[in-house]
Amino acid sequence: MATVIIIDDSAAVRDQLRDALQNGGHTVIEAENGNDGLTKIVAAKTPDLVITDYNMPGLDGIAMLMKVKEQLSGSKFPIFMLTTETSEKLQAVGKEAGVIAWINKPFDPAKLLAAVNKVTSK
Repeated sequence: MATVIIIDDSAAVRDQLRDALQNGGHTVIEAENGNDGLTKIVAAKTPDLVITDYNMPGLDGIAMLMKVKEQLSGSKFPIFMLTTETSEKLQAVGKEAGVIAWINKPFDPAKLLAAVNKVTSK
């Protein structure tokens, strides 16, 4: 299955994401903030999917994704933003940064897994 990098400063959210994804057969790499996420995405070079929070200490999700684009120019992989933020303006900025799905917290693990499977199926 897919290798998914999950980035969220909440250990509880990471636990919920990890459980849903691993139960679906995916490999999970965890990061606890935007700086850690940047490091892990760059190390992976082209993960199958990134699921990131927006509001995190250090780099927020969008700032992190912009830095990823700088460091891995030309790399393409799907990105989901999993957040409590609902601003349409913020969603537009996220789209420019490569976000293909904006998912509001709390999330439905089954629906999230279905979306992950859809974008990572080869």
